[in-house]
Amino acid sequence: MELHTRDVRQDVRELGSLLGDVLEEQTSTASFETVEDLRTAAIDYRNGELDSRESLHRTLEALDPEGESVVARAFTTYFELINLAEERERVRTIRESSQEGSLNDGLLATVEALVEGDADSETVQRVLNDVLIEPTFTAHPTEARRKTVKAKLRSIAQDLEELDERRLTDQEHEQEWRRVDAEVTSLWQTSQVRQRRPEPQDEARNVQWYLENILFDVVGEVYAELEDVIGDEYPDVEVPKLFEFRSWAGSDRDGNPFVTPEVTTDTLERQRAVVLEKYQTALKRLSGVLSQDGDRIDTGVDFQRSLAADRERLPGVAVETEERYPDEPYRQKLKLMRERLRRIEDVRPNGYADHHELLEDLEVIDQSLRNNGAEIVADEYIRPLMRQVDTFGFTLASLDLRDHRENHTEAVHEALANEGIDYENRDEEERVEILTDAVLQSEPTIDLDEPGDVSDTARRVLRRFQKLGEWQREFGVGAIDTYAISMTEEPSHVLEVLFLADQAGVVSLPDHCGLDIVPLLETESALNGARRIMGTLYENPAYEQVLAARNNVQEIMLGYSDSNKENGFLAANWDLYKNQRRLADICEDFDVKMRLFHGRGGSISRGGGPMNEAMLALPNETVTGQIKFTEQGEAIAEKYANPRIAERNLEQMLNAQVRARFQAIREPQEDVPEEWIDAMDTMAAAARQEYYDLLESDGFVSYFEQATPITVIEELNLGSRPASRSDAERTVEDLRAIPWVFSWTQSRCILPGWYALGTGMQAYLDEGGDVATLREMYDEWPFFQTTLDNASQALARTDFDVAREYAELAEPSLRETFFPRLEDEYERARDIVLDVSGRDSLLKRQWLKESLSRRNPYVDPLNLLQTHLMAQSHRTEMEEQTLRLTVKGIAAGMKNTG
Repeated sequence: MELHTRDVRQDVRELGSLLGDVLEEQTSTASFETVEDLRTAAIDYRNGELDSRESLHRTLEALDPEGESVVARAFTTYFELINLAEERERVRTIRESSQEGSLNDGLLATVEALVEGDADSETVQRVLNDVLIEPTFTAHPTEARRKTVKAKLRSIAQDLEELDERRLTDQEHEQEWRRVDAEVTSLWQTSQVRQRRPEPQDEARNVQWYLENILFDVVGEVYAELEDVIGDEYPDVEVPKLFEFRSWAGSDRDGNPFVTPEVTTDTLERQRAVVLEKYQTALKRLSGVLSQDGDRIDTGVDFQRSLAADRERLPGVAVETEERYPDEPYRQKLKLMRERLRRIEDVRPNGYADHHELLEDLEVIDQSLRNNGAEIVADEYIRPLMRQVDTFGFTLASLDLRDHRENHTEAVHEALANEGIDYENRDEEERVEILTDAVLQSEPTIDLDEPGDVSDTARRVLRRFQKLGEWQREFGVGAIDTYAISMTEEPSHVLEVLFLADQAGVVSLPDHCGLDIVPLLETESALNGARRIMGTLYENPAYEQVLAARNNVQEIMLGYSDSNKENGFLAANWDLYKNQRRLADICEDFDVKMRLFHGRGGSISRGGGPMNEAMLALPNETVTGQIKFTEQGEAIAEKYANPRIAERNLEQMLNAQVRARFQAIREPQEDVPEEWIDAMDTMAAAARQEYYDLLESDGFVSYFEQATPITVIEELNLGSRPASRSDAERTVEDLRAIPWVFSWTQSRCILPGWYALGTGMQAYLDEGGDVATLREMYDEWPFFQTTLDNASQALARTDFDVAREYAELAEPSLRETFFPRLEDEYERARDIVLDVSGRDSLLKRQWLKESLSRRNPYVDPLNLLQTHLMAQSHRTEMEEQTLRLTVKGIAAGMKNTG
């Protein structure tokens, strides 16, 4: 059976041709010919038919500002369309592989792995009970596109789906293509560049869109498929809750003064309203299905008891319901359930207290249907809704709070000082004692409502904790029950948050703790001091009670971005691996269950890469079953904008986590040869030193500023958060990891993804190591293989021929100092990675090779236009707009930018 009528080549060719027609219609034939000249010259150069890019330079230099703008818009729009074509190809592959039964990391493969591993039903049930996957959406500003542009692109994507998956008449095909033509024309006429910086509410709505429009429906399908394939082999196994979605959008305060309590309140209110409306719609739809005649079925005692309770709660509505639906008990029940949903947000009594009550009502209907031989109705209509309620609750996504530890310390110091307690001048041990005593005593130590004379920073922190108590009372504890502490370095940084939560009434030990307090370990000193930090907490009499109240689970967040920026790619990855094992050992010593929270970004250098492969590469000791990780920026759109790709992404993650947990149960301690550990220690130490030497070299920061578009990126309206942590003179340490990576990616020198890797590996060989051992490590150790494969992607996306164009913008002395050094390190890393992996290409995935080959010639004109504009000392307003647009175009062309 043919599932599709098109392929990626046809999509690319026809979309490109259509864009050319629109370009000529909307501008001029001369503009169209200019873009064609640039396009063909770039392709000819890449194919070796031209010796240099001189003709591209000449064409660009001859353009006036309007012509530059047209070129930037043309190539940017091209990439937006080509990304849709490649998304469609991903969907084709998923559908065809599913039809053939060849999805090697799908849910069927999950069950096959369990069967092949001789897992019995008891073991499978244990594995599933342990698993909880928590994707956490953040507002980190790496998504370069406007919401308006994304909406138009989604419309085009739907048109492409119609053309590809439906059998159309010639007339229908022509009508559908006219809609594509209209959307592309509208897209061309739409500004690609934001005129204002997005506000936190905008970012929260963006995250909400994916949850509301894609994931809400997809989750039920994933559970249904898993139940089918599990039931075939393990009929007595029950599938528990496996997913929970969380968000930082509207609640993450670290470095973002615009995220106020009002923003968080608005986010909580809007998310609740959205999810309740989804349930209302679902129950109304159910009412159309469950039209059974009460005289022909026996609904059962439990159902009748539940219906009677609702009639007693809502007598007025019950009378109306019985008149409207006489002898239709299910419809009566559903009408009363809808009324209880409506009353959650108003002053009338007898609304649902929490989502568990709604779930209980659905369970009663589900069982009643099954008792009446309507299992198919229950499976098709009730079970998916039950999964949605269990997953999304009344919150849609639970919010995490986050702030920098310095702000908590300042707030605690000032608030205690007003009570006559000196906190600021105490050492760490004394601070821990003060905080512990305050938490364990019954009376509050400070007044959050009237804290006295405190700084603006302290007042913001104290008000946040005051509001936290209000949020939990209004929206439920589960709506906002996690607090992450950036740059945690000491046990007191965790206890400060506990103290403030205690003063707000969110914590009342030993009976109640409404908060998971999550240290974010991201510096080398924090990671290496993990035993001291966590061990002190686990032995603390107040924190022991916190753990007991939170099911003895401790969430610990690892910062990939700042760790990489501080230590370099190889050293950071090795530090994170070793310290994950160290944290697992600490938690085991204190009989605490660990949940790792991986703070990953979209790019390789920020912990990106396929999430399922990352899960399988984690040390066995750390795989407790529960895992949490950030999803951010353009990665959210790439993974979750299309329902089929979103479903596939969830299935891959579930496959990986189930297999990883099963493996961890069979082999709790990963057996890594000491020889491999020693090799990694040698490589990481040498790589770290080389990376430090680069960053600390005189003039390096100046070279970075001159040879990348960092100053342009800082002015882009990408997100609501500032690009730097301070207004002082720029340092690499002060710069946020996102613009650091984004800038290098734009210049095609993706230094954060590979720098010092070659030096590190060569150091191991120079000290007596051998390539055979490295090849063995690559073949048999998932951590090492994943690390090298991820570096390979960054190396493959790097292009020093283009990077040289950016280097020409730097002062000659800086260029001569740093560019050859970067190029030598690149070549060293490329050669040794190819040698160890045994491949003749940096990329092992054929589709990615084809994608890069297709994209590279079209990115080149944007890179050259960007350098041309950066070289100008004075730019018109139109040229400034065009320069910003080149950033967006290159981001669309490169993907995985930040």
